[in-house]
Amino acid sequence: PDGTFWMEAATLAVVAIGITVMVYGSVALIVKADDIGLMMSQKGRLGVTRALGLGIVKAMPGLLKLLMIIGTAAMLWVGGSIVLHGFDVLGFGLVYGIIHDLAHGLAHTIGHFEGFMAWLATAAMDGVFGLALGLVLIPVTDKVFLPLWRMARGKPSAAKGH
Repeated sequence: PDGTFWMEAATLAVVAIGITVMVYGSVALIVKADDIGLMMSQKGRLGVTRALGLGIVKAMPGLLKLLMIIGTAAMLWVGGSIVLHGFDVLGFGLVYGIIHDLAHGLAHTIGHFEGFMAWLATAAMDGVFGLALGLVLIPVTDKVFLPLWRMARGKPSAAKGH
């Protein structure tokens, strides 16, 4: 390998470490934000500091709910995309092909920002596919695989409604 390879590898390593630090740092701040806000609201020397702390405490449930919604949507989108791509690679590409053709047809019909519109339509349909797949698999997992797992481990089934 020449010097370019090592420069690219070093760049990727630095970017990967930087992104990891930013992601985990953001998560740590979110997890501790209510504690920080509570401390600011109780021990702040200035009224504005105490008010800001109280605002942080009050905002956290809404922020966490928003992150839950965004995270769920992202998981459905990514999961749907991964499953569809996997089906295509394994030779079952009918749905993948339909989504691809619909997305590009829609983007061409709109006529503006075709690449972005094709991506957006594909992402939306991948998310709908992920949601539909989840709606099918959740009951199957709950009613079939989970009871089998419990029987294999020698644990009684969970009480209904709990």
